[in-house]
Amino acid sequence: MDQNELKALVGQEAVKYIQDGMIVGLGTGSTVRYMVDALGKRVQEEGLKIVGVTTSNRTTAQAEGLGITIKDLDDVDHIDLCIDGADEIDTDFNGIKGGGGALLWEKIVNNASTKRMWIVDESKMVPRIGNFGVPVEVIPFGAQHVFNYFEKQGYHPKWRMTDGEKYRTDEHNLIIDLKVGEIVDPKALAEDLIHTVGVVEHGLFLNRVDTVIVGRQNGPEVLQVK
Repeated sequence: MDQNELKALVGQEAVKYIQDGMIVGLGTGSTVRYMVDALGKRVQEEGLKIVGVTTSNRTTAQAEGLGITIKDLDDVDHIDLCIDGADEIDTDFNGIKGGGGALLWEKIVNNASTKRMWIVDESKMVPRIGNFGVPVEVIPFGAQHVFNYFEKQGYHPKWRMTDGEKYRTDEHNLIIDLKVGEIVDPKALAEDLIHTVGVVEHGLFLNRVDTVIVGRQNGPEVLQVK
């Protein structure tokens, strides 16, 4: 199976955990797209009744187009299960997210969820996170000063760009991607980033997952985080 087939595999496996009446957090990214497609099929063919809370405008548009009921986070009092992708996951189940530019909403929905599930193809499982890079969402005002601080810290920052312009998130913020290599102490880096004035959120997701479904050539592997 190629990478897209592995993504589809875990997306189909993940929706088996969704039950009638659930409020489900719907993540963002290429793997999640397959999951939302599979969920839409269950809604249409089985009459599954669920409410989705999305982590990006892109996921909202996809889900609503498939007939999935979507509500704002503040219109629900809980989320039963959040299903999202990840850019890297290490052996301690620390993750990096934000490659799709939705890390702020993803972390907010993750935080509001009773159970958290990540779905990935096997290439995302690594001994130590960091080589993907760490996305950091910053407000536009004074953003260059934050960028300069990251340079002084040796984080090798790069502006995320799209069509020749700085990328804007759904909250109209900017993203700085840090090329830090393998991270020896993710917690220490997370503390430095979140306490940097001007930073809204970072893409280090530490202690934020309960189940990981990995797409492998011999089928989906379900890992329960202890």
